[in-house]
Amino acid sequence: MGAGQPLVRLAGIRFGYRDRPVLEGIDLALEAGETLALLGPNGAGKTSLMRLAAGRLAPAAGTVRIDGADPFRERAARRGIGWVPQEIALYPRLTVAENLSVFAQLAGVPRRARRAALAEALALADIAAVADSLVATLSGGFRRRVNIAASLMNRPRLVLLDEPTSGVDLAARAAIHGVLARLRAEGTAILLTTHDFSEAERLADRVAFLAQGRVVREGRLADMLAALRVGAPERELILTAAADPAAEAALRRAGFAPAEADGLRWRERRAHGHPGLDGAALLGSLRAQGVPVAEVRVRAPGLEALYLDAVRPRDVRADPIAGPARSRGAAR
Repeated sequence: MGAGQPLVRLAGIRFGYRDRPVLEGIDLALEAGETLALLGPNGAGKTSLMRLAAGRLAPAAGTVRIDGADPFRERAARRGIGWVPQEIALYPRLTVAENLSVFAQLAGVPRRARRAALAEALALADIAAVADSLVATLSGGFRRRVNIAASLMNRPRLVLLDEPTSGVDLAARAAIHGVLARLRAEGTAILLTTHDFSEAERLADRVAFLAQGRVVREGRLADMLAALRVGAPERELILTAAADPAAEAALRRAGFAPAEADGLRWRERRAHGHPGLDGAALLGSLRAQGVPVAEVRVRAPGLEALYLDAVRPRDVRADPIAGPARSRGAAR
């Protein structure tokens, strides 16, 4: 990697399936030891972008470079990438150690180095205690950790994870976060997708929001959140029933937008959603307009607020205020 050059660079990426465009004009970079979370609604192109970075697909236009090399055309570049799909890709009738040995061979690890690579991966993923257990007997959380370990047999400089904690309990999620923290501390670049905002806030140095095949916002997470929290706290409304058209119009005039698909939770979309009204007055005003609102909550805005503002179509946003300092605003 040349001086001052990122480990991962995607420039001007366009990609599609037959006549259906998936990604348009994607530009992203990732440094060694940095974690970037891709957030976006289903169908935004996140998994396709991950596959392009892994060298599993070739872009229709633009370039993908991992340490200066094209991973689609150069096998050596692909060997420096660990790919962890959302689906568990293990042999259930083999033990954990046997699985990792197979993946070491597939990754091109020389025979003489496989024992050391196996021990290192077991330690890094903290799964040495189940090394001799059949994968079929393991919990979902352990299977996911073994899935990650399988991608580390060649000590890749870049690890790609698609929904790494999908379907696991809190203890397993914490263990997987520990694995990723150890990778990052050792200088591994991590690119991940997740629908879990708290997970992204905990793991990511930077976030990129994808919508309709484009990166609509990208930057350092700490900077985005600091700018977001300069303004007033965010208010959230809890409804007892979905709003009818008249109530929905009243909510939007007051500066709120739906935060969930069921329409029972609405979040403030401007720095001062309803000027001059405190929580009680806002509650009374909305109820007088036929809005079935039960309570008003005050919360510190977080990544979910950034996400909602970033991916919501412009024509349905409630009076957005230009500039990152006033942004409000999660992804696949």
